[in-house]
Amino acid sequence: MMKTSELREKTLEELEVQLKSLYKDQFNWRMQQASGQLSKVHLMKSVRQNISRVKTIITEKHEAGV
Repeated sequence: MMKTSELREKTLEELEVQLKSLYKDQFNWRMQQASGQLSKVHLMKSVRQNISRVKTIITEKHEAGV
């Protein structure tokens, strides 16, 4: 799980890279789940939460004009 305080310290570029990485993880786990290979189903929920955290911080930074 990512901490919000750590995410706030990152730049917009770093957050965009982090978001792309999370989307790739989500896609890979979704494919594993569909084929019945995903044994740790809790990962789907945690990756969705992490994506939401990153997107929220990106929005806050855009609104603040950083």
